[in-house]
Amino acid sequence: MKDERKEILESIVGSSSSPWMDGSGNLADVVISSRVRLARNLRDTPFPHLLEERAARDVMDRVFKVIESVNKKGTWGELTTIDLSELNSRDRQVLVEKHLMSPQHAEPGPGKGLATRRDERVSVMVNEEDHLRIQCLFSGLELDEAYITASGTDDLLDEGLDFAYDDTIGFLTACPTNAGTGLRASVMVHLPALAIGDEVARVLAAVNKLGLVVRGLYGEGTEGKGNVFQISNQITLGQTEKEIIENLSLVGKQVVAEEKRFRENLYKTRRTELEDRIFRAWGILANARSMSSGEAVRLWSDVRLGVELEMLPQMNVRKINEILVLAQPGFVQRVAGRDMAPEERDVKRAELIRHHVSS
Repeated sequence: MKDERKEILESIVGSSSSPWMDGSGNLADVVISSRVRLARNLRDTPFPHLLEERAARDVMDRVFKVIESVNKKGTWGELTTIDLSELNSRDRQVLVEKHLMSPQHAEPGPGKGLATRRDERVSVMVNEEDHLRIQCLFSGLELDEAYITASGTDDLLDEGLDFAYDDTIGFLTACPTNAGTGLRASVMVHLPALAIGDEVARVLAAVNKLGLVVRGLYGEGTEGKGNVFQISNQITLGQTEKEIIENLSLVGKQVVAEEKRFRENLYKTRRTELEDRIFRAWGILANARSMSSGEAVRLWSDVRLGVELEMLPQMNVRKINEILVLAQPGFVQRVAGRDMAPEERDVKRAELIRHHVSS
């Protein structure tokens, strides 16, 4: 890996911060981030799960070559290409924890690559479930901006790559549920007031009835830790990109309205109880000597609610959001520079969080 690539990678995996955590964007007090992902495959090339090792590496090399040519145009910002086989498991896990790639992509496998912009708003997974997964990630409810950026990146890559496309079906994908537009859009929402009011299940059940799917903090197969949920479209076939984005935006705004209504009610009717909960969580984060990742994220949820309700003026949204990465196993071990037993991680995690919230 060239020195410049190493420097950029170090700046990404060595930092607990990302632009999607900065609290900017529309309705960012509830919507942590918006993501748009496009699945694309090369024509006349088997899907990744059918590729031999040499063929998988050939796909990665072809994609990286086109990305390098796209970089010279400078339209959407330069993408740094990374052969994931060159990274250790800790660094791969940090890339997952920062939402730059999926947990599945972090698993060892032939020809797996990643291209990411320095600001982390654009990344391209190579040889995940599909040959390419183009992803754009923005803070707040900014699906339109994320889609425009993803679509522009797709157009540039399409100039040098022949994507598998059928005039009737649309884009062809490894999983039939992604065929058609190949577009998956999602919003990551923080719903602590609904959780305190035991209303999360009701609201998310209503979301499911609207044809959307709800997942946890790291997407498919994960739980809603810290009262954080990802709401995304379930259907990519038979709908236009515009319809998918508009529908998800509308539902996202409805969920935000419900969460804000419950926050206001809690503040008015149970303020002492709410303040006690928030300041207890703050006290533990600021003083604990050992802490699991699950406990850290649960406490983060209460403290972030306190920040949004302006009860903790010494903290801002970006700083508190960094705990979502800071508390994760990969990042803790990355800072330590070695693999650690769970008990060791808990001690190091508490130390990192204490320093973070007091600095």
